[in-house]
Amino acid sequence: MSLKLHNLKPAPGAKTDKKRVARGDRGRGGKTAGRGTKGTGARGTVPENFEGGQLPLVRRQPKRPGFNNPNKVVYSVINVSRLEDAFEAGDEVTVDVLRERGLVKKKGPVKVLGHGDLSKALTVDVDKVTATAREKITAAGGSVS
Repeated sequence: MSLKLHNLKPAPGAKTDKKRVARGDRGRGGKTAGRGTKGTGARGTVPENFEGGQLPLVRRQPKRPGFNNPNKVVYSVINVSRLEDAFEAGDEVTVDVLRERGLVKKKGPVKVLGHGDLSKALTVDVDKVTATAREKITAAGGSVS
């Protein structure tokens, strides 16, 4: 027998008749049709994102894009190179002085960053100083408090 399209047939036992269920409460497979009682498996099509009546994830998310952390501390930053240009040797650098001179605009804490070079001895008294800025200030003969 040659292998042709009209001679093909499935292996024995591979194809079975569809089970007829739910034909009244007396028949085999009747009433609940082998699905048990209630629950997701007994229902028809349930959306894949259905969370069982819990408020869905898409509705729990904030409506507007982005998230603003109310506890986040936002620093006004200034580089060591700006301090070099704006202050004389021996000056004291405080948050108030920086605001007076217009070097720091925003309200809130101030942080000194270590970009640039410093050759003057300054006394820096701000909220936060990076490690590289601290090294450059102390190397120039200044102090950080």
